[in-house]
Parts: sequence; C-alpha cells; structure tokens
Amino acid sequence: MSGYGNYLNLIALSLFSYHVTGSAFGVGAVMALRLFSGVLAGLGSAALAARTTRLRIMVGADIGQGLAMTVLAVFADRTPVWLLGCAVVVTGAGNVCFTVALRSAVPAMVGPEARTRANGLLVTGRSIATVLGFASAAPVIAFGGYGAAFAVNAASFAVCAVALLALRPRTDAEDPGPEERGQEEGAERAGRRRVWRGAAGLPGLLLGMILLRGADAFASSSHNVALPVVAHAAEPSGPALFMTRFWVAWAIGTIAAHFVLKRAAKGSEWGERAFAWGTLAMSVLFVAAFTGLPVAGLMAVAACAGFADGWTEIVYTSRLQAAPDRQRSRLFGMSATAETAGFAVGTVLAAAALEVLPAPTVVGVFHGAAVCAALLLLAFAATAARSPSPIRRSEGDTHGTGPGTGTPPGA
Repeated sequence: MSGYGNYLNLIALSLFSYHVTGSAFGVGAVMALRLFSGVLAGLGSAALAARTTRLRIMVGADIGQGLAMTVLAVFADRTPVWLLGCAVVVTGAGNVCFTVALRSAVPAMVGPEARTRANGLLVTGRSIATVLGFASAAPVIAFGGYGAAFAVNAASFAVCAVALLALRPRTDAEDPGPEERGQEEGAERAGRRRVWRGAAGLPGLLLGMILLRGADAFASSSHNVALPVVAHAAEPSGPALFMTRFWVAWAIGTIAAHFVLKRAAKGSEWGERAFAWGTLAMSVLFVAAFTGLPVAGLMAVAACAGFADGWTEIVYTSRLQAAPDRQRSRLFGMSATAETAGFAVGTVLAAAALEVLPAPTVVGVFHGAAVCAALLLLAFAATAARSPSPIRRSEGDTHGTGPGTGTPPGA
C-alpha cells in the first residue's frame, strides 16, 4: 500500500512541481532537493538507528511523510514554492530512513534463514505497486486533481503506520552477550586483515557490492529518463500504453525472480558473483530494450531485465543482511547514500546527454559503465577466492557467509 502511494505520487509530484514552479528548471530543482535530502538521510540513518528502534524509525517516517502529503493535499490549489520544498525534503528523507530501517530489520523479523524469501516478497510487492501506481496516476489526477493524489499517498502512509503499530514486529536483535560480542569483534578484526581491505572498516568485497549498487543506480537513471522519449517517438498516439507494456513486463520478470530464487537458494547464501552477474545481465538487457525491437521482443527483453533486476535486488539485500545486527543499519545507510547519489547524478547527466545524443547511445554508455563495474567486482571476487585469509585457512573454512567472505556455494 505504501509503495503504491509512493509510485502514484512520483508522477503526481513531478507534474505538480511544474505547475507550482512553472519551469523545467523548477522541476529539476525540486527533484534534486528530494534526492539530496535522501543522501543526507542515508548518511545519518546508522546514527539514528543506534539511538532508537527500527520500528520507531519506520512509524516516524510514515507519520512524517503522511503529514507532508496531507498538507500538500489541503493546499494543493495555492501551494507556495517554499512549502513544496519542505514537503519534498520530508518525503525524500523519510523514504530513505524507512527503507534502511526495513531492510535492516528483515532478519530480526523473520529469522536469518527466511530473509531471502522475505526479500523476494518485498520485491514482488514493490513491482506490483510500481505498475499500479504508474497506471493509476493519470486517472486519479484527472478525477480529483493533485489534491486527490496527495490524499491517496497520505492514506497509504497511514495504513502502513497503523499496520506496524498493530503488528509490532520484532525489528531489532537482542543485545549480544559478552561471548557473542567477542565473536563479532573477532570476525570484524579477521575481516580487516583480509587481503582485499575496504575503506571505512568494511571488507573490500562488501564495499565493492555497495559501489556496484551505486553504479547500477547511475546506469538505471538513463533508461528511466530515456523511456518517455522513446515512447513518444515509437508511439506518438499512445506513449502511455508503450510505457505501461514495458513496466508490466518488467514487473512480471521481477516476480519470477522471487519464485526462482526461493526454489534455487534453499536457504543457502548467494554472494558477490551472483550479484555481479545479475547486474551485468540487467544492463545488457536494458540496452537491448532500446534497439528498436518489435512489441513482442520488447516485452520479452523487458521481462528478462525485470528478472535480472529482481535477482540483483534480492541477492544484494540478503547478502548485506548477513552482517551482524549492529552493522546492518550502517551498511544499508551507505547503500542508500550510494544508490540515491548515483541516481541523482545520473538523472542530471542523462537528461543533458539526451539533448545531443540519441536515446540508445545514452543508455548504452551509462549501462556500459555498470557492466565495467560488474566485471571489476567479478575480478576482485575471483582474486579474493584464490587468496583466503590466514585465519580462515587455519580453520579450514573457505566458504564463510559473514561480511567479506568468499563467494558461497551455489553462487
């Protein structure tokens, strides 16, 4: 429900920003403000999680965003620019805080063994919400105006907050005892002694996954910006139908990824190489989608791209959730910062590039960067697998599942 409101609002807020500011520059400035607030929220999310529970963060984010949308719904006919700016700051920061808290809380909610299945269900829900939100934006705005769209989004936040307060799921692991804390600290020290040593105290491969996720967001901005351009060129009389077919096929692919991973993983971990190969395949498929394929071919490629997108989302999230509870908020905060910053920079550059270059070229260049990043991570993973740490070699463990370990079996 909350995802549906967000994707409906994504279109409504863009159109409303143009209505309030009266210029394309104003729309870009509002989007930049929203993304910038998300970057800051990602940087501060770990510190926030250390001071309160994840449940409170999620409920607080829902309440804050719901109030912001309620204000916009009430003043939709006479919204000043400053009020619009305040609303997008609240929604941008609130969305990132909620996402970081939710992703970090999944292992505590369902147990470590069931996290891959839970992540698949979340991806499935997001995919359905994307299609329904995009498809219903036009009729909702046409029927009730921008106020109705903002009211629907506010109601979706209220539903989410009430569900969390009623269910009160466990979102934080119990504080570890002295023995468990010592084991965690020992694992962290072992990770820091690995050959591939990462920045900010993170193992190299784990940091590489986060950086690749940022590169993926950078590349994905290109097809999000270019798709409306291609839709108007391919079907001038029905660009909305073109985009609906594309995103419906993509959603079907992401749902299929959940079912495949649920059967294939069987409780085992999926590692860095599975994530890198999925990102590589997704980029290649998105580039193929902009080569002028017929309708049937386009939908098939979009479905395959959605499958790769769902695959990487589930594998990546599950991999970061394998970290100890105390580290997860920090990891997902860094991930949210990398993803939001990558998408923000990519959106600006892709929009500028589309003024002088055709859409297939822009999408090809941007996703080519993601392909190169995926190949680098694969090379690092292969090198790390051949160079286990002295501690792990003495223990005879070459397939660990903690942060910074080599690729697990089945990846």
